[in-house]
Amino acid sequence: MRYFTKQQGQKEAVPVDLEPLGNDQYKITVGATTYQVDALALEHGTLSMLVDGQSYSVEFEENGDELGVLLRGQVNRIDVADERRLRLRAANAAFSVEGKQLVTAPMPGKVVKVGDEVTEGQGLVVVEAMKMENELKSPKAGKVTELFAKEGTAVENNAKLVVVE
Repeated sequence: MRYFTKQQGQKEAVPVDLEPLGNDQYKITVGATTYQVDALALEHGTLSMLVDGQSYSVEFEENGDELGVLLRGQVNRIDVADERRLRLRAANAAFSVEGKQLVTAPMPGKVVKVGDEVTEGQGLVVVEAMKMENELKSPKAGKVTELFAKEGTAVENNAKLVVVE
């Protein structure tokens, strides 16, 4: 199956082909590089993986199309879409967000910064989790009308943070 992945800061999506080989083994091609992977599912979304002879413990957390990947003590946020989802996104790209927009926390963490007047794509709140800062951006230009989070406070996953109108 083919997926397209994009990390924060990447300009273009990278194709990822996943081919099951049986017995918990997979052939994964990322861009032009192919890996042999032996994966064993453990508790709570953790995988024990052997990738080309190297051992890794990887934890995953799904939030819509975004995948949080904890590897070697660092969390990476990766946008993942299959070919169908990518086409749907392209079709919807011409539409803009209107009305009241609620921004929620993608993971438990601590609120670091908060903004007032915003433009589309401008950072609203920075949530810190596992020593990683995740900037949450405004889905539209407008004014922050409600603020549920305060700097320095801890938030839970999917906690209401900011409303932009």
